[in-house]
Amino acid sequence: MKSYDIVEWGKPLQVVMRDTPKPVGTEVLVKIDACGVCHSDLHIRDGSLDLGNGRRVTFESVGVKLPFTLGHEIVGTVVSGGPDATVAAGARCVVYPWQGCGHCRHCRRGDELSCDAGRALGTRLPGGYSDHVIVSHERYLLDYGTLDPLLAATCACSGLTAFSALRKLPSLTVEDSILLIGAGGLGLAALGLTSVLTKARVVVADIDSAKLSVARSQGAHEILDLKQTDAGARLRSMVGEGVRGVIDFVGSPDTVDFAINAAGRGGVAVIVGLFGGALPLSTALLPMRNLTVRGSYVGSLAEMVELIALLQASPVPTLPLHERAMSQINEMLADLAAGKVSGRVVARVDG
Repeated sequence: MKSYDIVEWGKPLQVVMRDTPKPVGTEVLVKIDACGVCHSDLHIRDGSLDLGNGRRVTFESVGVKLPFTLGHEIVGTVVSGGPDATVAAGARCVVYPWQGCGHCRHCRRGDELSCDAGRALGTRLPGGYSDHVIVSHERYLLDYGTLDPLLAATCACSGLTAFSALRKLPSLTVEDSILLIGAGGLGLAALGLTSVLTKARVVVADIDSAKLSVARSQGAHEILDLKQTDAGARLRSMVGEGVRGVIDFVGSPDTVDFAINAAGRGGVAVIVGLFGGALPLSTALLPMRNLTVRGSYVGSLAEMVELIALLQASPVPTLPLHERAMSQINEMLADLAAGKVSGRVVARVDG
């Protein structure tokens, strides 16, 4: 099979040919139709994450060995299963990639995201920048029904991440406001989902005027240019008493600081983005403003099932999708790094 692998940290992916694996036990072999391209793939390709204050964690130190196949938004078709699998060949599916060890207390209660020995496809195990992938169990293969396969692929990360983050916000009414920081693939996915998940007004903030225009066309009630020196004052004039819920899809020191300051009393700031860095934080600020600051990492298998059902049942405005050939994966990653992607780019397997 053909894969596009990290062969050297920080360098363009290279084609690697290897034998197509054969599933054993409960494993299932899936022929990949397409795979979404995620910003976190850039961090993995480059080999490390910035933890702030001069600290970094390398992906090699957590078990990623080269050559390695990226890609975790996988949609495809079942080829065959191991002797302990029952899924039928030919079944169309989107893959839930965030798998745990399957044995620890977290996995046993369905909280695989908290597993300390996680085996996610495309971040720890070979992923979707390929023409085939091995999935450890058929429970991770979800029928996407009548959904566009490219949209179904994004349900595995951008859609799921946005959905799970929105569910972590407090109960909101039509009098409340939500601030979404970042109008990339995650932010636009969240914007679409707000139309069916909440009646609150939605403000989308970014530093890219073109992306803000897309957000406006996709239904944002207000847009906010974070390059403006008075962005905080402009936000207060838009929302009045403060924002009840903030989701930061960037995760830089500047955006996290803005998120915390934007949240009103009793508000919740959810940090999603992996830009990296650190910031000073007034510890007294949290109790005095009754403020909750929390992280959110993708979402559970149950949440992905719920998201797919929601998208099948409701007319949800979806983020712009751009289909390109898998052979152009390095160009896609370069465009993503340069901020040239509005929405989500999905790599279609050639041939």
